[in-house]
Amino acid sequence: MVDLSVTLSGVRLDNPIIPASGTFGYGREFAGLWDIRALGSLSIKGTTREARFGNPMPRIAETPGGMLNAVGLQNPGVDAVAREELPNLERIFGKPVLANVGGFSAEEYAENVRRLDGCPNVGIFEINISCPNVHCGGENFGTSARGAAEITRAVRAATKKPVYMKLTPNVTDIAEIARACEAEGADGVSLINTLLGMRIDLKTKKPILANRTGGLSGPALLPLAVRMVWDVYEAVKIPIIGMGGVSSAGDAAELMLAGASAVEVGAANLKNPYACKEIIEALPDVCTRLGVTKISELTGGAHS
Repeated sequence: MVDLSVTLSGVRLDNPIIPASGTFGYGREFAGLWDIRALGSLSIKGTTREARFGNPMPRIAETPGGMLNAVGLQNPGVDAVAREELPNLERIFGKPVLANVGGFSAEEYAENVRRLDGCPNVGIFEINISCPNVHCGGENFGTSARGAAEITRAVRAATKKPVYMKLTPNVTDIAEIARACEAEGADGVSLINTLLGMRIDLKTKKPILANRTGGLSGPALLPLAVRMVWDVYEAVKIPIIGMGGVSSAGDAAELMLAGASAVEVGAANLKNPYACKEIIEALPDVCTRLGVTKISELTGGAHS
């Protein structure tokens, strides 16, 4: 029997698989198809202070190796999430979740964290300083060590719950950013978010996305994610949630061997609503092939 459980900063997960923010909503649609309690946890849609409709349409474009999205943090706002979405998620899921938080200033990040801090099913705060689709705010903070440190410091002061900073790959040295977050009290880091990309419609000779650019996700990102998780694992001592192009149990194991303690699955959910379920079901066989009886033994295994 393979033990699939992992622990993130004192929060125990039955397995390391977590649907990534923005790709699983608040679980309702998926719960109508399969028992989402099989998940280790899930990361809710990125939450801002005010309700946001997001960017204009079209905001999704397919690519040969995945997809571009420029959704723009569409969400009902922090008060609605605390009042409606998280209590409903507690009813249908019943496990600690990751509250993904966005913002446009250090004060807004901290305020959003404080408003969600009392929600009993929030186990970890995942702080999105890496969204490439909003013209002001997130990306500006996440692309410099100083900006990342500022937001880490603000949210760390707003909660005693674990804080994981979600890092952008659109930087020269992601390990430097991770070290800055660790120095300001981050309990962990999540990486990678999407890479900034663009497509042009050959018929119109115009960008396909109304926003012009969007975040690239999907299988094309996996080698980049593996390399960046590897680099960050070498640079910090705090846990890593790895993500980027995961579509199979083997992909998840690869990220764990690079240094991840848990793994988020994103774009695969949009292509196959059973993706996370199938990955979880396949993990024991992958662990057996790799010669481990506890999946946590994979974390960082490629470094030794």
